[in-house]
Amino acid sequence: MFRQPVVVYTGTADKLAAVRERALRRRMPAAIYTDELFGTSNDDNRAAVRAADPDRLRLAGIAVYGPRNGVDKVCKGLVLHP
Repeated sequence: MFRQPVVVYTGTADKLAAVRERALRRRMPAAIYTDELFGTSNDDNRAAVRAADPDRLRLAGIAVYGPRNGVDKVCKGLVLHP
């Protein structure tokens, strides 16, 4: 799921949703982390994400992979995590 280098940003759920939409439009590989993902106790994380309604995702995080300039554009509006 991760490749290096890794840059971590922070943002509200609405900003994360906007990043997801931009990544989808640019056909950039992305992994989503939903609130439901962190409620699993049996490590069935993929099933928890698959079960989430795509129109009502409660995003806790998102990972985007691609050329730096593309990732920078997709992540516009987010702030570097301290």
